[in-house]
Amino acid sequence: MRGGERAILVGLELEGAREDLSELAQLSATAGVQVLGRVIQRRRRPDPSYFIGEGKVERLREQAELVSADTIIFNDSLSPAQSRNLEERLERKVIDRPQLIMSIFAQHARTKEAKLQVELAQLEYLLPRIRGWGAVLTGLGGGIGTRGPGETKMEQERRRIKRRIQRIREELEKTAKERRVKGKRRQRSGLPIVVLLGYTNSGKSTLLNRLSGTQAHVEDKLFATLDPLVRQAALPDGRRFLLIDTVGFIRKLPPQLVPAFLSTLEAVREADLLLNVLDISNREVFMHLKTVHQVLADLFDNNPWPPLLNVLNKVDLLEGPEGEERLARAINEIRNPVPISALEGEGLDRLLMRIEEELGPPQERLRVRIPYAQAALLDELHRRGVVERAEYDAEGILVEVALAGEPLRRLERRAAEAGLKLERLPFQP
Repeated sequence: MRGGERAILVGLELEGAREDLSELAQLSATAGVQVLGRVIQRRRRPDPSYFIGEGKVERLREQAELVSADTIIFNDSLSPAQSRNLEERLERKVIDRPQLIMSIFAQHARTKEAKLQVELAQLEYLLPRIRGWGAVLTGLGGGIGTRGPGETKMEQERRRIKRRIQRIREELEKTAKERRVKGKRRQRSGLPIVVLLGYTNSGKSTLLNRLSGTQAHVEDKLFATLDPLVRQAALPDGRRFLLIDTVGFIRKLPPQLVPAFLSTLEAVREADLLLNVLDISNREVFMHLKTVHQVLADLFDNNPWPPLLNVLNKVDLLEGPEGEERLARAINEIRNPVPISALEGEGLDRLLMRIEEELGPPQERLRVRIPYAQAALLDELHRRGVVERAEYDAEGILVEVALAGEPLRRLERRAAEAGLKLERLPFQP
């Protein structure tokens, strides 16, 4: 999408579900689309040919003519056949939710890796839709859903797309290695890693700015932040920590974007603490929490999550008894809630104290030579700390390790009992 389109939004409300087009309207505004109307149809199941009923399609065409809409945006994923059928009947560009989200990602991608991930998602979405309509490779960013190669060029275009997909995957593998190197550097810095995550437009970037004293880009739009941002912040006891902002979560994320989305969240796996920022002023906040939990479950699979605080942001925007009841319910039902207003600074001192409590005592780096007769100690250090170096020589194993709290005190006791010398080391920048 280029922006500037005039659109009607369409949703399908199935039995037992409630359809709300508010988020689709926000997505459309973020993409620069002017919304002229909204249509919701109630059905038992989607129509296989048009998604909505054939009669509703005709009424939608009349409404579009009446308001001069040039685009129809659906709040779900359409099959290639449904898209083609709708475009032919409506005589207008038809966009589904995955196309709209990918268009926004393309607009907001800043780093080379983010741009490659979005292009890969667009190409994988386009590949099965190449028959009869599509977009030429050079025009991916300039109008999703426009007419493209003819039938005689179909196989040639497929081959071009597949070759480009392969090249992008090779480039992404290189950037993934670079990202892993940066992650190791962050770990070697000795600073605790706190990751901001949450539903899109929940106020993560505003909180990043407040805690770090910097000015990351903030905008009242969905996906204003796409590339991870890293800043430093200070705890009440004077310790510094790394604060990482991540891309916002959203419902019905296009399957083609899931790998790109999860790759931007690799910092979450490195985290010592997660801050799940929730917009408590939004009536859908509990649905947003469910989405966040589902993404984390996908990200960690069956592995345990890092400790997590649920930051109930935008308390300054709560209105009337309904808002107060929502906040009370959240505090009662959500684990580890911390109400704040990142914009007004309310509750930030309490949040920093909670972060300090969750991170625990600071780590220390130590060097110790372990005799081979006590080699079992090395296994314990691997379990309880971060072993940065282990060199074997004739006298034993020279180990450099980072420890905190009880594991640190345990090593000090073991060293004293065995007569081992502990040397404290500075943290590597």
